[in-house]
Amino acid sequence: MTANDYYLKGNEYRRQGNWQQAINCYLEAIELDPESPAVQAKEMLDDILNYYNKDLYNP
Repeated sequence: MTANDYYLKGNEYRRQGNWQQAINCYLEAIELDPESPAVQAKEMLDDILNYYNKDLYNP
């Protein structure tokens, strides 16, 4: 598979809500092509997963 194939497969997993598989595919794509759009996709997914809303827990 090419870096683009892994990137597209990662997008599919992301749409399904399968975050771990999406990250794994993005990492494979990045390993094959460090300038792949998977770099930005993984960063965005990391931001989503690391989001923490303190106001929600401390009203």
